[in-house]
Amino acid sequence: MAKVHLHVCIIGAGLGGLAAAISIARAGHKVTILEQAPALGEVGAGIQVPPNSTRVLSRWGLLPALEAVSVRPQNFHLRSYRDGQILSTQPLIPHCEATYGHPYLHVHRADYHRILVEEAERQGVEIILDSFVTAIDFETPAVHIKTRPEAFAADLIIGADGLKSVCREALLGRPDPPHLTGDLAYRMVVPASRMREHPLLRDLASTPNINYWVGPDSHAVCYLLKGGELYNIVIACPDNLPELVNQQTADREEMHALFEHWDPQLRALLELCNDTSKWRLQNSREMKTWSHPGGKFTLLGDACHATLPYLAQGAAQAVEDGAVLGHLFEKIERRSQLPDLLAIYESVRKPRTTRVVTGSSHLGREIFHLHDGPRQRERDRQLREWDADPFEGYQNRWRDPVFQEFLFGYDALEVVEGAWARYQEGRFPGTMGRFAEEEDEVVLAGASELDELRRQDSKDSGVGAKEARL
Repeated sequence: MAKVHLHVCIIGAGLGGLAAAISIARAGHKVTILEQAPALGEVGAGIQVPPNSTRVLSRWGLLPALEAVSVRPQNFHLRSYRDGQILSTQPLIPHCEATYGHPYLHVHRADYHRILVEEAERQGVEIILDSFVTAIDFETPAVHIKTRPEAFAADLIIGADGLKSVCREALLGRPDPPHLTGDLAYRMVVPASRMREHPLLRDLASTPNINYWVGPDSHAVCYLLKGGELYNIVIACPDNLPELVNQQTADREEMHALFEHWDPQLRALLELCNDTSKWRLQNSREMKTWSHPGGKFTLLGDACHATLPYLAQGAAQAVEDGAVLGHLFEKIERRSQLPDLLAIYESVRKPRTTRVVTGSSHLGREIFHLHDGPRQRERDRQLREWDADPFEGYQNRWRDPVFQEFLFGYDALEVVEGAWARYQEGRFPGTMGRFAEEEDEVVLAGASELDELRRQDSKDSGVGAKEARL
């Protein structure tokens, strides 16, 4: 438990913001979340929760609640778009628990969000809704809110407000719209009961697997949700949305035409979809830094490292951000160590998230979306012939033994323990170390002198102290 008790303000009550709030509150600090929406809730359907996430949730005691509303997939199948032939399979049961100690799950995003909200409230986190941020004072630090006459002050502000982050733009001092990737996604759910009545679809609905079909410029990912009651379908394909439109209701006939030459099983599945929407897939450009040099503000999750969803790691990386911050807040002893805490946080997180963002883009562009031809045929040959003995760089990235360990083996607590040990030994570059305490004394002395000057000025001029500060 930390030796100093701080107040942390988090902007955004999405999965990453809630994860950070839970983790920091568990370390004994006061946490307030400012959420722009008038009510809590999550848009979307299915989300994959890999072992690097379930490890964190297990540590917080939330895994049983999540498992109660989730599906545990048995295998990950990579299939050819033409006929559905399985090119490569990664077993998930019992592999994930045997190798990484924690399961791979599928859950409805709304259930995941609800579980985190309930835990945040149990930990004493205050969530203030309808809080539209208009400006951030990085030095105090404080947040200016549209409906609040006075700024909301805290010891640290964390921007967790997603892809279209106001906080990121405030830090950069300029507009920074999301980066267009050239892809969009159709998102749908189908009752599994209807699939079980269809001769081509019974096997998909009867066994909980992750199925990916990969083909020219596009791929489809499908899996069971809600205890096997729903089947989640996401299809990535080239972006044809009008300019400035990020989401709209989709034309079913247009979607069917795009996949008329694909596996009959996938086409039969799409025929069951009554309604669908298409969403522009965007990510964010690499930032030089996530934190303000004053050491009282940082970003997490999609606000600073939004990724394409192709590795199913977007939410997982945000949860890891929150877990790392929480473990660092368990270690902090003085307020003056906040800049060092943020330096360590960014140092251990930024290289990893960059690798995930670039890896996800590469997966779509260079592996999944190949057109028919020599590279596609060689990809398929390698996938089939080396499936039993995958190697580093193997093109089923979940089966690549090195990359899989990188994704699933990450332990936020272990990372922080190692980083903090180096910091205490005076071996962590970019930090103030023991000189932070001297900085604390300088700041306190300066504040005391300034207060005395204000009191003297108030006596001489007859102006109140509050007005003197303005």
